[in-house]
Amino acid sequence: MAKRALILLEGSTSNGPLYVQAAKRLGLHPIILSADPAQYDYLTSEGIEAVRVDTGNFDALVRECSRLRATYDIAGITVDLDESVYATVGRLCRHFDLPGPNPVSIEQCCDKFTQRQLLAEAGIPVPAYHLAANAAEVESAAAEIGLPVVLKPAVGGGSIGVRLCRSVDELAEHTTYLLGGDHMWQSSPRILVEEFAQGPYYSADTMGNEVIAIGAADFGPPPHFVVRESIFPAPLTDEEYERIADVSLSCLQALGLGWGPTNIELRWTMGGPVVIEVNPRLPGWTTPRLIQLAYGVDLVTEHIKLVIGEEWDLRRRHSQTAAARFLVPDCDGTLDWIDGGSQAAAIPGVAEVKLHVEPKTLIVRKGDFRDCIGHVIAASPSLARTEAILHPAVNSINWSIAPLPELGEQEQSAARHLPRTGPRGAK
Repeated sequence: MAKRALILLEGSTSNGPLYVQAAKRLGLHPIILSADPAQYDYLTSEGIEAVRVDTGNFDALVRECSRLRATYDIAGITVDLDESVYATVGRLCRHFDLPGPNPVSIEQCCDKFTQRQLLAEAGIPVPAYHLAANAAEVESAAAEIGLPVVLKPAVGGGSIGVRLCRSVDELAEHTTYLLGGDHMWQSSPRILVEEFAQGPYYSADTMGNEVIAIGAADFGPPPHFVVRESIFPAPLTDEEYERIADVSLSCLQALGLGWGPTNIELRWTMGGPVVIEVNPRLPGWTTPRLIQLAYGVDLVTEHIKLVIGEEWDLRRRHSQTAAARFLVPDCDGTLDWIDGGSQAAAIPGVAEVKLHVEPKTLIVRKGDFRDCIGHVIAASPSLARTEAILHPAVNSINWSIAPLPELGEQEQSAARHLPRTGPRGAK
């Protein structure tokens, strides 16, 4: 009898190991298809089968999956985080008659401008927005909306290329950055110019047509959107929870996303919840772990069950407050040393400590998720207790960064594009 296999397109250092481990627990043989399997270091430690294939080439993926079917019973095909190939996953699932997302809905959602249009047409509150292809259009759109505005690539994730522009100078500077060759575009350069919706940040995580959890997060100083803390459940009144849940379910209906996981980002403004972004996938970073600690719901395992056509179970098993603090350096340079992780992990109530960098790592802050060099997670029956656990745990971790020598313009540009081991995710 052929071994049942779960095919994962690409991967991530945050959710990838969770999917691999959950697949094994379900008796599945995980196989990674990737354009560059070597970038996922956990594959070797987990002993995972990986196949090098152009994941941007649908026909090549069909041929590879067909080849694997000669050896394995392919139970399902999915992706753990990378929404850039999620529409391809949907197409592959349809080709091989497997459960999967609607590829058209995924493609529409991954284009932030199209997503905004569909949400606005459905009457869902979103920030004022315009699409721009050049500096003149950016300037005109910002003038019409009114400063401050947020500039972001129309396609992308992880807050890469996203900036708050509070003045004409900041607007011009970031426009030049996006259009001047420094930003790595996934598609043709298209900039979304968006009203800055001011208010507390919340995220709703859904599976199918059910809201599983609503969390809150705080960010570091502007103009960037680098998360410093994430909490589940968000401290909301029952009425606030219901309003966010209702808006989130309306998003799913408007975008045709009633299958699988979705992560919806919102701000609570003076007029109530405003939708910032809808991500047609599970969130990365620490969110799956926080939801499991807070409610006892393993979204990764339940997603895989859906993918392979088995019955899922989204019932909450307990109620705790789980929170993560992210370690973010305040300067660039070469990491001399980092320690204190074992002391933090030994504090009662600390559930997880991870450091993503090692000594001699080059630290060049980019103003997005890649700036995070580690995190600490704690859980307890109350928010106050969880915060009290996190404070000494985070303070026990220290590091030293030696300043970089003065770099020329060409060297600075090269440094900004250097990859660094860390969590792949999206705000």
